[in-house]
Formats: sequence, C-alpha cells, structure tokens
Amino acid sequence: MANPNAVGSFTLDNFGNARVAIAVAQLLNVTGNGAVTSVEMPLLSGGLTNGGAASNSGSVIIRRIVATNPSGNVALANISITTSNDGNISNAVVANVVLSNLTTAGRYQDLAIAAPYSANTAVSGSTTSVLFVNVNTASGNTNTVNFAVYGDVVSF
Repeated sequence: MANPNAVGSFTLDNFGNARVAIAVAQLLNVTGNGAVTSVEMPLLSGGLTNGGAASNSGSVIIRRIVATNPSGNVALANISITTSNDGNISNAVVANVVLSNLTTAGRYQDLAIAAPYSANTAVSGSTTSVLFVNVNTASGNTNTVNFAVYGDVVSF
C-alpha cells in the first residue's frame, strides 16, 4: 500500500515550478527603490541560505513573475524588480515595465525575466534572499496589487 504521506514529506527542492515568493496587496503609489517602497518578496519565506558563496548557498531558478489581482487601476505604474534594495537596474530580475494590463480587478500581467536570470543564472542566497520591487512611476492612486514569483528550488 502506498504511503499517504509520500508527497507531504517532500520539500520544494523535490518539485519543479513552485511559488517561491509572494507579496500581497502592495501599494505602488510612492516612487523609489525597494528601501523606500518597502515592497519585498522574501525567497522561500526568507529560508534561502546564505553560506557566503554561491557554492554553499541556497539558490532558485526564477521562471516566472506575475502581477495579479489589482484592487483597481494601477496601469500607470512603472516598476522593476531587483536583487538589491537600491534599485540598481544592473541587478534586475525584471527590467523596467509598465503594468498596462492591470486596469481592473481580476487582471494579471506576466513580467519578463531579465538576463542573466532569464537564461542560465540562478538567484543565489549569497547574492540575496529577497527580491525588491522598485517603483519608477507611481500608480497615482491607493490601489494595490499582488506579486508572485515561480521557479525551481535548486537547494535551500
């Protein structure tokens, strides 16, 4: 007889393409880098290991980032998502993008993953354990949006 706990005892590194980070009901009405906007997405709920070097740290392969479920129109917002809270675009996981599809509740927008993370580079815990949303152009209102990051866990 099969063990009913066969899947329950596995961790995310046993599966492919799982949600590895989320930020719910985030305001995009203040411009600034991740330190200013405080929109942060801890990878693996903050459990990505920093061993001091890529060889002994946890890592995730980012496959998809999606902005979902706006509480209203946030289509004017221009954002980027980076591995550092200073907004440095050279650390971009998602380059500058306007959330033009997010005009009403129930809409979503897939965000293009930027190089090198779109090709062959995993996000290492030695680099960051959090992704930061930088708001380049504010939404102009107090509507909120969710961000979800999907990918493969290489190691914790």
